[in-house]
Amino acid sequence: MVSYIIKRSLLSIPLLVIISFLTFGLNNLSPLDPVEVILHAQGVPTITDELIVETKAALGMDRPFLIRYLNWFVSCLQLDFGNSYVTGKTVWSLLAPAFLNTLKLTLISAAAIIALSIGLGVISALREGKMTDKSIRGVSFFLTSMPPYWLAALMVWYFSVQLDLLPTSGMDSYESYILPVIVITISYTGIYFRMVRSSMLSNMNEDYVLYGRASGLPEKKITMHILRNSLQVAISVFCMAIPIILGSTVVVENIFAWPGLGTLSVKSILSRDFPIIQAYVLVLAMAFVLFNTVSDIINAAMNPKLRKGH
Repeated sequence: MVSYIIKRSLLSIPLLVIISFLTFGLNNLSPLDPVEVILHAQGVPTITDELIVETKAALGMDRPFLIRYLNWFVSCLQLDFGNSYVTGKTVWSLLAPAFLNTLKLTLISAAAIIALSIGLGVISALREGKMTDKSIRGVSFFLTSMPPYWLAALMVWYFSVQLDLLPTSGMDSYESYILPVIVITISYTGIYFRMVRSSMLSNMNEDYVLYGRASGLPEKKITMHILRNSLQVAISVFCMAIPIILGSTVVVENIFAWPGLGTLSVKSILSRDFPIIQAYVLVLAMAFVLFNTVSDIINAAMNPKLRKGH
């Protein structure tokens, strides 16, 4: 198992290098000159060609692309993503607290999504075709089809404006988590619960279920075996749910004024703050690679055949 973990981790390194290279190339894809963006952000009234040349030389932007990339990549390994074009602060000082705020929201939402998905998926599969199954699927389909921005606005209007029970923005207390977590949980539970249900139904038709019942095993024990085998398929989905939520909180964070990555990324895009945008894309890409690796390791721990390459 240790050798598999080392091998799987090493396979992620080339992918991370490729991602970092593509992320750094974002500056060159923009029609705007980064130097002009910096000078505008600094409030320079008149931007001349001589000033652009001097600024490029001072910031090292006149060097070849590969040299600039290597310098940036080495700095990123030290958590130095450069300075913001707008504020002049280090990117890490802006990105770190925003990342932690989004991570808190993501982990709480992911825990709620996983718990509800497994619970509803098992109940729906065990009651296949009955009223309970139809009701769960109908309600989940209705809730999942709601756009997150509309659902978030509806939550704010009802719970915050009409009932005055919960705050509309910020993260001042635990109550601030309730509405954003509800919106995110509703948006994703309907998707993941169907995967658990489908996997459960598929395993319920396997031969080992028939043999277990023929051998007189208790139904609860058979159900636990079905659930365990079903979760092998769902684990990969659940692991990838964390980076997916991490990168899709933009709408929710902006509606609830949550000081996280989503809010920071929108502000950076509007102000063309390229260093923050680069760091944001790189962090999200690394999260996808990391959790994909973790899901493979967990699946290999549960299924020895995967460790042997079968």
